[in-house]
Amino acid sequence: MGITVNGIEISDEAINIESAHYEGGDIPERHEQAAIALTVRELLRQRALALELAGSEDEGAVDAAIDALIEDEVEAPEAGESDCREYYSKNEERFRDPPRVVARHILLAALPDDFERRDQQRATAENLIADCHNGMPFETLAQTYSDCPSRDQGGELGEIAPGATAPEFERALWRLPVGLASRPVETRYGWHVVEVIRREEGRLQPYGEVRERIAAYLNERARRRAFSQYVRILAADADIEGIELEAAESPLLQ
Repeated sequence: MGITVNGIEISDEAINIESAHYEGGDIPERHEQAAIALTVRELLRQRALALELAGSEDEGAVDAAIDALIEDEVEAPEAGESDCREYYSKNEERFRDPPRVVARHILLAALPDDFERRDQQRATAENLIADCHNGMPFETLAQTYSDCPSRDQGGELGEIAPGATAPEFERALWRLPVGLASRPVETRYGWHVVEVIRREEGRLQPYGEVRERIAAYLNERARRRAFSQYVRILAADADIEGIELEAAESPLLQ
């Protein structure tokens, strides 16, 4: 790569070693992350040494000096009460519990490639829906016909949050109105007779419950911005070749 910071070279070997600490992305992306991190560290190292914050160039001493440098020279405003309340009011959906559906079902199992069995089970499901309309108790039919362990509870599934069931069952469940579904629902497991008992909208968590979390997030965001600005100032005063740091967020803060 040929990266130098004020004449100090960052070798390809060092970048390769550093890249092993990063996950995600392909090899070039991990190398780029590593190159940015090492370049930023070199800028900070040189600044710390210039201020005589490190007693030696031992790696442990330099790391401690960099920590002290950041503590001394990177200032970020603390989030106040008004900042936290404003963020809460503008981002309420982030603090809403997921909606839930309370439902029960009767599973008539059939393998995906057993077409004859699936046809039979669909017909049975349609007959069970008719039985429910004719007054047969849902829980009795579930105990008699369902292939799901929930049959022991009369088919009760309890509260179902998004992502808790098979995707195809969930898609149907969230579209169904409250009450007994007029048609069976098909999934990879077979056919389901479904009754939606009720829907529960996600509860908005009160501000008092999330205030500390908001403050921590805002403080961390401010710290990252302040650090990025600090690095840009150091980079502007340095002679850097082989890499562009403008608008780069340092992996040192990840």
